Amino acid sequence: MFRPKLPTMPQPTGLATPPTVVEPTSITPGTPATPPAPTAPATARPTIQVTPGTALALVGGGTAVVLVVGAVLVSMLLAVAVTGVSVALVAVVLRLLVNDMRKGR
Repeated sequence: MFRPKLPTMPQPTGLATPPTVVEPTSITPGTPATPPAPTAPATARPTIQVTPGTALALVGGGTAVVLVVGAVLVSMLLAVAVTGVSVALVAVVLRLLVNDMRKGR
């Protein structure tokens, strides 16, 4: 019940071709071929041409990203600061309440 069931290997179907026999060939020495002259490799990537409109769009997009990221970071910092001030005020109020309870007021 708890033993895994192992799949069975499928058997080949259809006609099986017999293996072909590879016969050795003789190697005849020949004249050495001269290596071809080295050529410059062709670039696989197309070159990017930046027009003034494209450059302006890139600068505008980069500026927008920086402003959005900056706004998010400033808002997170502000949230942490407000939370810290709130926790500090709660601590002061609790301290005053505990001191009043000790004095019996």
